Amino acid sequence: MKPSSEKIRVGVIGTGYLGKFHTEKYAHMDDVELVGVVDVDSSLARNIAEKYSTKAYASHLDILDQVDAVSIVVPTPAHFAVSRDFLANDVDVLIEKPMTTTLEEADELIEVAESKSLIIQVGHLERFNPAVLALDGIVNKPMFIESHRLSIYHQRALDVSVVLDLMIHDIDIISSFVRSEINTIHAAGIPVISENVDIANARLEFDNGCVANVTSSRISTKNERKIRLFQRDAYISVDFANHEITVIRQNERFRNNVIPGMEINQLCFTKSDALEEELKAFVRSVRRRETPEVNGQVGRQALKIALNIMEQINTTISRFLIG
Repeated sequence: MKPSSEKIRVGVIGTGYLGKFHTEKYAHMDDVELVGVVDVDSSLARNIAEKYSTKAYASHLDILDQVDAVSIVVPTPAHFAVSRDFLANDVDVLIEKPMTTTLEEADELIEVAESKSLIIQVGHLERFNPAVLALDGIVNKPMFIESHRLSIYHQRALDVSVVLDLMIHDIDIISSFVRSEINTIHAAGIPVISENVDIANARLEFDNGCVANVTSSRISTKNERKIRLFQRDAYISVDFANHEITVIRQNERFRNNVIPGMEINQLCFTKSDALEEELKAFVRSVRRRETPEVNGQVGRQALKIALNIMEQINTTISRFLIG
C-alpha cells in the first residue's frame, strides 16, 4: 500500500476525445502527480500537455518506468498491446471500454494482472452515474428491463460497432441488476453511415427468467437515455437526461391516485461528474491495493455479451447480403 502522503504517479495514454477529459480530471487531483500524456499525434499531445502543465510523449514505452498507474484511452484495437506492456512493467491500468477486442486478449491481461497482484479497472463509466447509484436499494430482482441509448452522430469511436461503443454500457448495468447468466440472445443491427454497425437491438433472456430489451443508436436526431424496469413490487423508470426516477408501487392507501391503488414517487438525483468519480475510485484502488468494483472480470463479462450480440448481428447481415 502506498503511503497516503505520497502522490500516485499517473499517465494518460491517448489524448483524443476521452483522453483529454482523463487528463483534466487527474490534473486537478491533489493526491495525483500527472507525469505525462502520450499520443502518436505529437502536436495533440503537446497541446494537452501544455494546457495541464505536464510532459508530452510520442510512445507509451517512454513512460513505462515513470508511472504507478495509467489510463489507457487509445483506440480499442490497441488496448491489449498497450495494457500488456504496462502490466508487464508492474503498472496498474484503467482500460477504457471495451476492454479488448477479443476474450482471449482479456483473459491474458487478467492472468498477467492476477499473477503480479496488479489492478485492472475497466472504464464502464455508467457504474458511477448518479442515477444508477440512486437505484441501489430500489431495484430488486427485475423481471423485464427496457433500455434506450440514442445519440446524435459524432465523428468518434467509429472503429467499433455501436454495440461495443454504447450498448456495452447498458449491458454492464443490466448485468449488475439481474445477477444471472444469459441463456439466449436475439439481436439485429446494421451499419448505416460507417463501416461498423451504427444501430442495434438485442433481446437478452437470462437464466432466472428476466428479459432485457436493449436498443442503441449513434445516428439519431436527438440524445435519449432511458431505462425502465419491471419487478414484482414496482415499476421503475429512469430518465437520465432530466435527472428523474419514477417509482410506482402497489399501496392501497392511494386508491384515489392517478393509478388507483398505486403509489407514485418522483425522485430526483443530484448531477455529478461520473468520470471524476470513476478516476478517483481507480486512484483509491491503486493506493489501497483494493480490487475495483469494475475489475477485469466485470469488463470481460460485458465484452463477452457484446461480442455474442455482434456475432449474431454479423451472421444476420451476411444472410441478407447473400440473399
